[in-house]
Amino acid sequence: MSRIGNKTITIPAGVEINVAAGNEVTVKGPKGTLTRQFSSLIEIKVEGTEVKCVRANEEKHTKQLHGTTRALIHNMIVGVSEGYSKTLEIEGIGYRAAVNGKTLTLNLGYSHDINYTAEDGITIECPNANTIVVSGIDKQRVGEVSAVIRGYRKPEPYKGKGIHYKDEHIRRKEGKTAAA
Repeated sequence: MSRIGNKTITIPAGVEINVAAGNEVTVKGPKGTLTRQFSSLIEIKVEGTEVKCVRANEEKHTKQLHGTTRALIHNMIVGVSEGYSKTLEIEGIGYRAAVNGKTLTLNLGYSHDINYTAEDGITIECPNANTIVVSGIDKQRVGEVSAVIRGYRKPEPYKGKGIHYKDEHIRRKEGKTAAA
């Protein structure tokens, strides 16, 4: 029994959901539109202001898809109504970020600057030189872009220099000590 798959999703005001043939779900909201194709083993029912996912049989693969389908539809609804954002922080002397149009320029201690161009549907902002905010309506793409930016200079465990998520805890190491 999937506890997550059995939960109903409440549709907020201003959001419209259409289920086309072949389980193609389109969610429209104030922030934009998302479309995704789902498996035919899960039946998606829109009843008034609620969405319910019902599985066709009790096979293991169908049970696995049940909770995943419900979670993905919920993420689509939240994305078009509220949106998603991730905050990255830069630590290190001389490390900084700046945004020019859709291009993020990173100074991370390399011999060259790193330029990252944001794809459509993703917004990158720099409130200050040491903070990057990645936002958009698709949770997966926001997380993916954040991970790519973090990957340019991952935080190191001795001084904590690098790019890390705002709420991320970096496990620190003690380092070498001089012999007495």
